[in-house]
Amino acid sequence: MSKISLVTGSSRGLGRSAALALARHGHDVVITYQSREAQANEVVAEVEQLSGKAVALQLDAGNVAAFPDFSARLQAALARTWQRDRFDHLVNNAGHGEMAPIADMRVEAFDKLVDVHFKGVFFLTQHLLPLLADGGRIVNLSSGLTRVSAPGWAAYAAAKGAVEVLTVYLAKELGHRGIAVNTVAPGAIETDFLGGAVRDTPEFNKAFADMTALGRVGVPDDIGPMIASLLSEDNRWVNAQRIEVSGGQGI
Repeated sequence: MSKISLVTGSSRGLGRSAALALARHGHDVVITYQSREAQANEVVAEVEQLSGKAVALQLDAGNVAAFPDFSARLQAALARTWQRDRFDHLVNNAGHGEMAPIADMRVEAFDKLVDVHFKGVFFLTQHLLPLLADGGRIVNLSSGLTRVSAPGWAAYAAAKGAVEVLTVYLAKELGHRGIAVNTVAPGAIETDFLGGAVRDTPEFNKAFADMTALGRVGVPDDIGPMIASLLSEDNRWVNAQRIEVSGGQGI
């Protein structure tokens, strides 16, 4: 029986890479998207080309009030597509960037960061626990910026730091169900995150590349296959860990 992995924010970027890498490992995938339905459906088609099954469901990862409805739609999709009532892996990837010095950070922007990157992760996981199979896995996405500081990223990094602490507590509280929980912390990656700043701004790209032992910033396929590897049976004993995937950033 194929494993079913749910990857939030998987219509593009790191989430798309993770979804496709999981499909290459023989997993079926639940794609979520906030507003890019067409892109999400393209990922579904790519998964199907790899001989997997996939569905795309709309999800605003920062809107806690919508989570009960999402859970119901997920349960219906599991029954319709797989004739199952449980899925195996949850990858909390959805996110956005908001950069400002501490002195200039707006309350509205701060709240949105917390809603998506911490509160959303906490309560989406809570709502989905009844649908997550015993022996399953959870991967939470953090950031290399929780270890290496850069001006303007305090609020974002603090929210990600909260997720790293949550990961440890989830691992402790879900251990009796055989569920392993880990954090993956990417370094700077060329995506459209923060308007594509790392990808499209040469000086920004170079600044992060110069911080990295391998001399470049990352690309999505540096991260997605690593997540797929972490969710394989080869890594069943990895639990409560923060795993940085940054090419040696800031060492």
